[in-house]
Amino acid sequence: MSSAPLPVQTTTPLPAPPPEHRMLWGAAGIVLWVALYRQTASAAHWLTYNLFGIGEGTRLGESVAFFLYDVPKVLLLLVAVVFAVGVIRSFVTPERTRQILAGKRESIGNVLAGGLGIVTPFCSCSAVPLFIGFVKSGVPLGVTFSFLIAAPMVNEVALVLLAGLFGPWVALLYLGTGLTIAIVAGWVIGRLHLEGWVEPWVTAMPAMRAGEVVPNRLGWGDRVQAGREAVAEIVGNVWPWVVAGIAVGAVIHGYVPTGSMASLLGAGRWWSVPLAVVLGVPMYSNAAGIIPIVQALMEKGAPLGSVLAFMMSVIALSFPEMVILRKVLQPRLIAVFVGVVTVGIVLVGFLFNAVL
Repeated sequence: MSSAPLPVQTTTPLPAPPPEHRMLWGAAGIVLWVALYRQTASAAHWLTYNLFGIGEGTRLGESVAFFLYDVPKVLLLLVAVVFAVGVIRSFVTPERTRQILAGKRESIGNVLAGGLGIVTPFCSCSAVPLFIGFVKSGVPLGVTFSFLIAAPMVNEVALVLLAGLFGPWVALLYLGTGLTIAIVAGWVIGRLHLEGWVEPWVTAMPAMRAGEVVPNRLGWGDRVQAGREAVAEIVGNVWPWVVAGIAVGAVIHGYVPTGSMASLLGAGRWWSVPLAVVLGVPMYSNAAGIIPIVQALMEKGAPLGSVLAFMMSVIALSFPEMVILRKVLQPRLIAVFVGVVTVGIVLVGFLFNAVL
């Protein structure tokens, strides 16, 4: 006896909200964001000294207040920046970037690659496929390195966080010095003609055509969705690093004496900048996670040049990044890359310590 098939239940998709409703929700979100951002300082003070009953002026109180103030502030900034960047990046895909850079000669290509590195999606895990794609598309090795240096070093999230925490002039210094290092380092590596130091299996792969990129015809609804997805992916992945960085910064803020940072990384001591670079290389953190530590170091008297050198070394010369690049680069090319970038970072640190 055969039974009759059960009827297939179908669900009618919910209609998309009209544009005016989406605008209202967007406006309400902006108002809520601004209200929360403006209350971070008073909320941190109340939680620390009223709810938790920690004494004002104590080291523990200063550390806890710093932590409770910076966590929501930095995360709120991060959400806003990542959403905006997600929308902007919907116009600049990695494929489009390869097409723009392919066939460009050095010098012009280095400058263009450094600028594109700021707005193109990049992380340590994508270093290998990006490198292979660039090389096989005809992008010169030096131009490729300008992109690979600028993309993590001149991070748009760090740029906005620096502007929000320290002011626009510090953010502009970070932008200018980071781009300069990426452009010059890539140009130097290109002049050395080290293509033979790339792993043979990379050059043995079939060449890729630089053109024929699928046209980007996304509507604004798709771009807004790209911003939401960027927030879910990036903030969802980096928030533990942000909280960990703020926790380290809180300890420095509350328990490290002001004079010790000034004496260790002081502008008048020749070893301060090299020491900052040496301390930064073994660390592994993204730009958002390292900013709170930078904030705490500057509050304790560390000069801007040494702090910038520390931050850049953490972001651009981290040991895990070198391990990933080892898949496509021979050790001597990695050594050249690290050496050239280190010289650039040290020179920038000395310059700012001498001038500021």
